[in-house]
Formats: sequence, structure tokens, C-alpha cells
Amino acid sequence: MATIGDVVEVFDKLYPPELAESWDAVGLVCGDPSADVRKVYFCVDVVAATVDEALNWGADLLVAHHPLLLRGVTAIPTTTPKGRTLHRLIRAGAGLFVAHTNADSADPGVSDALAARLNLHSLRPLHPHAALSAPKDATGRDATGRDAIGRDAAGRDAAGDGRVGIGRIGVLPEPMTAGELAALAAKVLPATPGGVRLAGDPARVVRTVAVSGGAGDSYLGDATRAGVDAFLTADLRHHPASEHSEAGGPVLLDAAHWATEQPWLAQAAAALVSSVGAATVETFVSDLVTDPWTRAVVPG
Repeated sequence: MATIGDVVEVFDKLYPPELAESWDAVGLVCGDPSADVRKVYFCVDVVAATVDEALNWGADLLVAHHPLLLRGVTAIPTTTPKGRTLHRLIRAGAGLFVAHTNADSADPGVSDALAARLNLHSLRPLHPHAALSAPKDATGRDATGRDAIGRDAAGRDAAGDGRVGIGRIGVLPEPMTAGELAALAAKVLPATPGGVRLAGDPARVVRTVAVSGGAGDSYLGDATRAGVDAFLTADLRHHPASEHSEAGGPVLLDAAHWATEQPWLAQAAAALVSSVGAATVETFVSDLVTDPWTRAVVPG
């Protein structure tokens, strides 16, 4: 029998907390590390619907991508949605673990799962992790005196190919038009009411694609500098997308935030089973659509 602590140890190796952004809140949110765990439930968002599903299934531990408590709080009464959620988990004896931006940057991570949906190959990071790209001295330490995260003596990351960082850039198996790529993305990503939006010429030929799970308009510049033909992400805002397109940047594909991150759940579940054994834990990957938008209305 595995414990919550055993699962946390596995995920801390797969998604090192050191890779998380400074503003993030990752790791064990609630639960006793010494408690036995048999059923592990995976979701993007910790909301009432996913908690219902997890507890009805009998989950001992929930693994989520988005933090339940991202900002500091001074109280968690049941009169608030997050307070009710946390109290429900504690009363049920279920733990909660979060892997967020550390899972975004890890190799493999969130964007690897997204890239796999498009069958991209020859992957490299869209935005390499700062600790890996910072100048090092002769001992392999950066300006803060810290060892490079995940680097071995040869300066490679844990995968040996320097892929730690946000997003991925890859190559399609065969060139296709931007319109065909948008249709492919809509087909292979989990369905949401908003589908996939396209900014740019649908007839443009696409060979190289950048992807970034979750909100990605802060990486528009990275995609442009990389010279890719298209960039698939989520939550693109009007002005950054418009200015990017006016400047002649890559074609943009904007999908639902949840849809670009949900594919990672199966990857994380498989990695856990590979580490502790199928006879030790049972996993459940949620496909409940927790994107907040419930309908898109198009004229005609």
C-alpha cells in the first residue's frame, strides 16, 4: 500500500517544486502524508463538480493542476466556495495535491501532452526555464549560487535534452494549412463550447508549431522570435493578439484554457502508475468540462 507521502515524493521528482513560478502555490494542500492511498483522482480544477466526482468514486487523493488556494487567506469558513471545498475534502479524509507551473515547465509536462495531440516531433521549449538559461560559473552555479535545476554534471536536464521550460515548439508530421490545423486541434482536444479560434490567414502553410497549455499571450514574443508558423494556446486577449497579427507574427489558435491542459492528466496518471505500480494505486482521469464558458452563440 502506498501513502500520500509516497505519491507526493513521486510527483516532486516528476514536477520539481523548484520549477514553479515564484507566485505559484504547489504541493500538498491538505491530507496526512502517512495516510494510505489506493485511489488517486486527476482533474484540472478543484470545483464542486470535480470534488463530487472524486468523492463519489472514493478518492483518497486528488491531484489537480490549478491551485485551490493560490493567494494568501486568513480563514477558510464553509460560507465561501473554497472553504466548503476544503472542508468537504478534509471530512472525507481525501488529500489534495497541486502541480501547476512546475508541471508546465517539467519534461515531460503539460505542453508535451498538448504537443502529442498534434503529433509534433523534434520538441524544444518555447520559453526555457530561467534557472536553466541563466549564466553559470565553472562549478555549474548561477549568480545566486544555486545549482542549475535538474542539471547533471554535463549541463543536461533530467531528460538529457534541455527541454525544461514553458511551452513546446515542434514540427508537424506533414505540412498543412492553418485552417486544417485549427480543424485538427478542434478534433483532438477535449471539446468545449468555444472550440478553437483562428487569427491569421487560414490558407497559410504551417510546418512548425508552438504550443503552450493555459494562458499563453505572454509568450507571443517567444513564438515570433522562434519563427514558428503557428502558435496554439489559450486565453488570448484582444489587443496582444491584434498587435501580434498586425506585426506579421505566427498564425494564432486560441482554445479553451481547460482543453489545453486536460491532456496532461492522463500523462500524470500514467507516470504515477509507472512509478508505484498498477497493483498499488488506481487512477481516475476526469473529463468533466470545467471551463467556465458553457455556450457559444454564433449568428446564423
